[in-house]
Amino acid sequence: MRAALLAGATLLGLAGGARADEQHFPLQSYRVGPYAAGGTGFFGGFIDYLNLINSRDGGVNGVKLTWSEGETQYEVERGVEVYERLKSRPGIAAWNPLSVGIAYAMIDRITADKVPLITINHGRTDSTDGRVFPYVFPLLLNPYSETSGIVAYLGTRAGGLDKLKGKTIAVLYHGSPYGKETIPIYEKLAKTYGFKVEQIEVPHPGNEQQSQWLTIRRLRPDFVVLRGWGVMNPVALKTAQKTGFPVDHIVGNVWSNSEEDAIPAGDAAKGYVAITTQASGTEYPVIQEIVRKVYEPGNGNLADKKRIGSVYHNLGVLNGILNVEAVRIAQGRFGKRTLTGDEVRWGFEHLRLDEAWVAELGAKGLFHSINVTCANHEGEGRVTFQQWDGTKWKVVSDWIAPDWASLRPIIEASSTAYAKEHGLTPRDCAAEEQADAGARNTAAEHASAESR
Repeated sequence: MRAALLAGATLLGLAGGARADEQHFPLQSYRVGPYAAGGTGFFGGFIDYLNLINSRDGGVNGVKLTWSEGETQYEVERGVEVYERLKSRPGIAAWNPLSVGIAYAMIDRITADKVPLITINHGRTDSTDGRVFPYVFPLLLNPYSETSGIVAYLGTRAGGLDKLKGKTIAVLYHGSPYGKETIPIYEKLAKTYGFKVEQIEVPHPGNEQQSQWLTIRRLRPDFVVLRGWGVMNPVALKTAQKTGFPVDHIVGNVWSNSEEDAIPAGDAAKGYVAITTQASGTEYPVIQEIVRKVYEPGNGNLADKKRIGSVYHNLGVLNGILNVEAVRIAQGRFGKRTLTGDEVRWGFEHLRLDEAWVAELGAKGLFHSINVTCANHEGEGRVTFQQWDGTKWKVVSDWIAPDWASLRPIIEASSTAYAKEHGLTPRDCAAEEQADAGARNTAAEHASAESR
């Protein structure tokens, strides 16, 4: 199914200088503070996958994957400091901060340094437009496509999108750039479908929400969308229960969908629904390989093995898959060697994994597919919805595609304004894709063959 193991493969996360046969991933991680559950799970899964590729395959075509970490505590200033401290490391493939605030602060820096910035499931929405943001990749899901998916799901709950007319949806959002990112799109969709939207801010970190839920009780909305993060989420569920709001009418966003959000809320979480881009569980071949080849030898990154297969861990594994396959695709064009950040950017921009390729990677059912292009750096990601049964998540919907016909004009209007403000000339994606069509097809063929 995959390339044979290379002799002498080892499990390495090297902190020293990179060699000519190493590709490096500097990680702006957060393992302490109010958002540690997300950070430890995500970065743990990412490192576990890099470890798997090193131990099973000897790296990517003989190029060992290495990484280094800098603690940010999810704070922008710390994230920028880590970037400046680690950016001189040779062979950097990409940055993966898992923080909207840090990502915003990095855009000008990574663009000047020509290294891709990966903001899986988050980031600024208009960075989906690769014509204006060539080095930023909000893979799988951007905040607007997430919102589109949530409203589509609420439409099915109401009996059709047309049945949302006259209803009230409250959005309880985290008081941060991440939380505020979707304010405009909820307002627009409310006008489109005729529902009333009430958007209520919860100050960071979200330990106290009594006044917000008293406001919700007074409003009596039909649904509450929980756009939370970290400790805010279980507090919201427990406070909702205290104020008498039915939990099955709360729909969490992609950063309110983990075991760490539901378990601390206890009985208050049973019946809670949330959106996701990847499934939880350990039944997927890639997760089982990580258990056998990484954890059983004692090289797993999670301190608690019970978290293997959790939402955050699986998202980290998926992020690892996307980063590694971008490197593999780029090698198909530029050679089986350590690549520059700009060459890896080309790999991300041609990251097209269909369901068959996903299955080859051992991830069938873990996620659906991705199709990144020059113009679309999100990749037409699909979402599904899961419900907490008291002990685990259960998928309760089909895969849902975002409403690109409605979203793309909004994204382009914002990216065009950004380009004008910053004196940028958008790329001609049609001309670029035509020019490298042959190289793209050859690279994809090589990468798919190597993954088998």
